[in-house]
Formats: sequence, C-alpha cells, structure tokens
Amino acid sequence: MNNLYDAKKLTHYASSLLNCAGLDSEIAQVVAETLVEGDLLGHDTHGLGLLASYIKEIESAGMKKAGSPIVISDKPGVILWDGQRLPGPWLLDQAYKTLAPRARSLGVASLAIKRSHHIACLAVYLMRALQDGYLMVLASSDANSASVAPFGGTQAVFTPNPIAIGFPVEDSGVMIDISASITTNGMTNRKHKAGEKFEHNWLMTSNGEPTNDPSVMFTQPPGTLLGVGGQDHGHKGYGLSLMVEALTAGLAGRGRVDPKEGWGATVHITLYDIRSFCGEAEFKRQMDHVAQLCKSNIPLNPRKPVRLPGQAGFTKRETQLKSGVSLHSSIEPSLKDAQEKYGFKLSDCLIN
Repeated sequence: MNNLYDAKKLTHYASSLLNCAGLDSEIAQVVAETLVEGDLLGHDTHGLGLLASYIKEIESAGMKKAGSPIVISDKPGVILWDGQRLPGPWLLDQAYKTLAPRARSLGVASLAIKRSHHIACLAVYLMRALQDGYLMVLASSDANSASVAPFGGTQAVFTPNPIAIGFPVEDSGVMIDISASITTNGMTNRKHKAGEKFEHNWLMTSNGEPTNDPSVMFTQPPGTLLGVGGQDHGHKGYGLSLMVEALTAGLAGRGRVDPKEGWGATVHITLYDIRSFCGEAEFKRQMDHVAQLCKSNIPLNPRKPVRLPGQAGFTKRETQLKSGVSLHSSIEPSLKDAQEKYGFKLSDCLIN
C-alpha cells in the first residue's frame, strides 16, 4: 500500500520533533519546510529521510540549537559567515534573504559559509531563487568526511561535492543539481541497509576494482564512490570536485586542512540578477529557445521524451501538493525512537 501524507501536516510533524529535540522553534520551522520540500520534489534521500539524523545531531550537540552566524567579512557584493554549526537549511534561508536585495542592487552577490551543518536538498533553494527571477549557483562540500577518490587514486579525499544552478525558463525553470561523484552517500547508505546493489558499477573497492556493491564503503580499508565519468573519464568528476573545493573551502577559508568537527558543510552561494544583465525578457528568449530545442529533440525512446533538468521535480511537487506526499518506506522506521520519545506520530499526517 502506498501511503500518502499531507504536506502541511508533515511540516508541522517535523518542526515539532525538531523543536522537542531542542532546536529553536523558528529555526525548526524553516528546517522542516526545507525537508518536506525535498520530498515534494522527489529527492527522498535529502528530504524527511534526514530528519532522524538531524534530531540525533541536535540531541548530541553536533548541531547548534539557536543563534546566528558570525559575520567575518562583509563587502557590498561578497560576504563570509561562520555558521557556528547551525542547521544548514536555516543558514541558507538567511543567506538568501541577505543576498537577494544586494544582487538586485549590484547585479551579483556572493556569500560563503564555513562551519555550517548539513544543508539538505540543493534544489529547494534553486526553486526559490528562480521563482524570484534570479540565477543561482550553489555548491557544498564537507571537509569532515571523505568518500570519493581523485581520478587515478584509490583513497577517498572528497565528499560528493554537489554543485547546482537554477534559472527561470518558460513557465517554470531549470534546476541542475549534480554531484562530482556518480552517486551519493545517502543513496549508498540506503542501499547498503536494504541489502541492495546498484544497477551499474558506481563504486570502487579499496583495491581499485569497479563494483556495484555499496557494502565496500563499510569495509576496512573502505572503498570509494566513483567520480562522474567512472574509471574511463573520471577526470571530469575529479575536476568538478576540485572546482567545488575552491568555491567552498578555498573561499571560506576552512576545509580539509583544518580539524574535523563532525557532519557539516562549507557552502558557496552566488545570486545573479537577470534584469541587471540583458533583462528577463531577453534571457528567457534565449533560454526558452534552447529549452524547446531540447524538449522537441527526437528521443531514443518515444515513451521517454527529453525533459529539462528539474521538470520532473516541478511536476511531482504539483501533484503531491494536491494528492499527497509519498515517502520512502525507510523513513518511518528511522523515526521510531524520536516518535516514542517526543510523542508524535507520522501516521497522524496520513491523508484519510
């Protein structure tokens, strides 16, 4: 049976659990909204699938419960924050509110955050920016862990190092959210717990052998995730990893050379005001044309027409807001302890 949940009730459920665990109520609301949006867009490893881990981080003091980022540097178009290990979704919300008026005034504004906690689903932030008529570039790394080897090597140096870009087009927008590795840690952990294997060889053993078995990430010594391009063209993923490291750790001044603090993120956000360049009409004239060339392209499979990145997410979000949110089967069991401790039930969010 495929249970469907009410999005507003899910947000209240998540914010209540986070608040009971000790997170400031205002921050908890923003984090909950961000996680639910991740599920609405179909990114179910970076939606409420993160909630149990976030709660444990709050309870263990790995995630700060209240406060504000420390402003280290503040110039008109460039800002640097120390996030003090506050929740990433809330820091990104504050960052957007800080950047938007500056980008509108200056044309471009950038902000880097060191010592953020995990930032959840990147596409959620892209969606907000493109709906306001901005082009956003967003990148994240986590110097506290490593699971991806540089091309030609066998030992992990990087995290999947996602980089994302979103911009308006047609009646919606394009949301490109990619990692420098072929797959993510979240999906690898999920498949390992379920005893499943990947369809293709997206990982590598510690000896450098390609494999589809996620259990290699939990051996000693551990295996690694393969970079985009795999063992044939993995220099592409390697290049992306280094680019993200420069945008995040390099510009923020905190990365892999520094002492580890636990699960977190170093973040880079740049907002471009389209109206400050060629103007919104000309931008859409150009990008709508390219979008149409893609969507009208003769597909390999007639039943699978070419889509724009993010198109499926927008469609899924609209459907789930109307009909209910479908959650991955692993989410409720992961929240069993928190539900028993704080007295909230995911089942109360079901659509009758």
